[in-house]
Amino acid sequence: MRIETDRLEIKEFTLDMAYDVHKNSLDEDNRRFVPDEVFETEDDAKETIEFLMSQYGATDGPLVYPVFVKEDNKNIGYVQMVPIDDGKWEIGYHIAKEQTGKGYATEAVTAFLPVMARTVDTKEVYGICLSENVASKHVLGKCGFEVIFEGLGDYQGEQREVYKSVWSRGTELVDHK
Repeated sequence: MRIETDRLEIKEFTLDMAYDVHKNSLDEDNRRFVPDEVFETEDDAKETIEFLMSQYGATDGPLVYPVFVKEDNKNIGYVQMVPIDDGKWEIGYHIAKEQTGKGYATEAVTAFLPVMARTVDTKEVYGICLSENVASKHVLGKCGFEVIFEGLGDYQGEQREVYKSVWSRGTELVDHK
């Protein structure tokens, strides 16, 4: 799988990406908002990449793909589709702190969503984040997600203030290559 936009390339993981995955996961936003996606060592990242690579070609597990800036072939984060309750899917994404504020998350999610919705054969994709994650809420809104709930709810096994939104196939804003 390979998706290309004007500035980005989304492709499959390879084991030699472990160092970048490890480094990209260590910023304070990742620790605060998705602590289960922090890899303290390069070996931790490599082990996870091996598992993620085993999911390619299937449509029942997490489907996670690294995001690269085409200009310098720099790995800056990832986009993912993760199965949640009752056959539903959730989008996830992370852009390394030093690369935020450049529109990369919005560009990656906008390109990734319609391709992956067709791949997993779903008409709706959910966007779920902590309410305090203003940047993530902004990305979801720019990508055509509509708010369905904001308030106290389960987030990674804890009761937290959450923001839930949904995107429906056919609402794509931009058609990327």
